[in-house]
Amino acid sequence: MSEKSPCILIAGGAGYIGSHAVLDLKSSGYQPVIVDNFSRGNKDIAELTGAECEEGELSDCAFLKKVIKKYNPDAVMHFAAWTYVGESVSQPERYYNNNVVATLNLLSTMRELGVGKFIFSSTAATYGLPEAIPIPEDAVQAPINPYGSSKLMVERILSDFNAAYGLQYTIFRYFNAAGASSNALIGERHDPETHLIPLALSAAAKGTPFKVFGTDYPTQDGTCIRDYVHVDDIARAHVLGLQRLEAGEEKGIYNIGTGSGYSVLEVINTIEKVTGLKVPYEVADRRAGDPPELIAKAERISKDLKWHARHSGLEEIISTAWAWHRKDWDLT
Repeated sequence: MSEKSPCILIAGGAGYIGSHAVLDLKSSGYQPVIVDNFSRGNKDIAELTGAECEEGELSDCAFLKKVIKKYNPDAVMHFAAWTYVGESVSQPERYYNNNVVATLNLLSTMRELGVGKFIFSSTAATYGLPEAIPIPEDAVQAPINPYGSSKLMVERILSDFNAAYGLQYTIFRYFNAAGASSNALIGERHDPETHLIPLALSAAAKGTPFKVFGTDYPTQDGTCIRDYVHVDDIARAHVLGLQRLEAGEEKGIYNIGTGSGYSVLEVINTIEKVTGLKVPYEVADRRAGDPPELIAKAERISKDLKWHARHSGLEEIISTAWAWHRKDWDLT
């Protein structure tokens, strides 16, 4: 890596999406530095990326100042949020502290030390129960849980920091991140796991049923429909968003989605096709607050960033996820 390569701090770079962004940044000529407390990230995955790593808390001003002075980053990418909706409902104080207070601390330290570019991982959960599908970026934001509310609070903080201090920022509202790196080097690992594709793959591999929440939605097969985006496509969007800021743009807010969706049963059927295994499942009642359909309107990101989902066909998503999980679960 050239000494002239721009340094980018990756808060939460040991997590699922953050680690894939680290790899894309490296291949794009940047020097990513992971900042993580490893409470929910994976140290072994961080090591596999080959990036430098600093272990510490975003709530620790002294730690942040030391890291920023050491690396003099050009920008910060922030993936270090907690993301479990149910947990946010039962433990809102912890979520607001981690997702809002710690982020504000990071932004204040950046401002003090002159780091003026910020790329933020937000979520479709800020829209709450959407009034129309597909969902545009200017849709009403009315989150229905503390997780979504915490992300929306940071979005508003960024807008205020831009107006008052000139902070350049890009906000990405994710829909459903899925898949793994094409070489199965890194992938998705959560504890507990709540995402459909790894849960269904685990059920197929181990023969233990998982729950399908609701088969009576007003969709073609009665199950929820979601917009799945390959994690490599999400990582690429972050690099393009960074480059737009480097070109002098002040701010941008983008959905990351494909504009189409798959139902839970379509995902299960595709997993059976890719793996050759039966996916056992049990039907359970709907979960409170689960909309029937969440699909992104993604024209803005295509226009401004020239971004297109290149790896987000459902079979490719599942094939890469299966290759990673077979290795991670030692099934090869």
